Amino acid sequence: MYVQMGTADVATDMTRHLKVRKFGNSLGVVLPKDVLADLGVEEGDLLYPVRTSEGVRLTRYDPAFEEALNAGRDFMRRYPNAMKKLAE
Repeated sequence: MYVQMGTADVATDMTRHLKVRKFGNSLGVVLPKDVLADLGVEEGDLLYPVRTSEGVRLTRYDPAFEEALNAGRDFMRRYPNAMKKLAE
């Protein structure tokens, strides 16, 4: 398993496994306390799965990043010609 959180990478050893379990109508895994501590997350934190060439990366929700992303999207909608020039 490969999990990346911000700048911290946690590669669990090959002998550790996580069992997929049913939670209501969904499936999920339980992350051990030491992995949660390494990732700096606790109950209630949001994680987003992102596909990478190495597998799946879990990343924390970052309101500042979302705000910047939304500002960028707004700029692209308002100034499509500028975006085309920048892409050249």
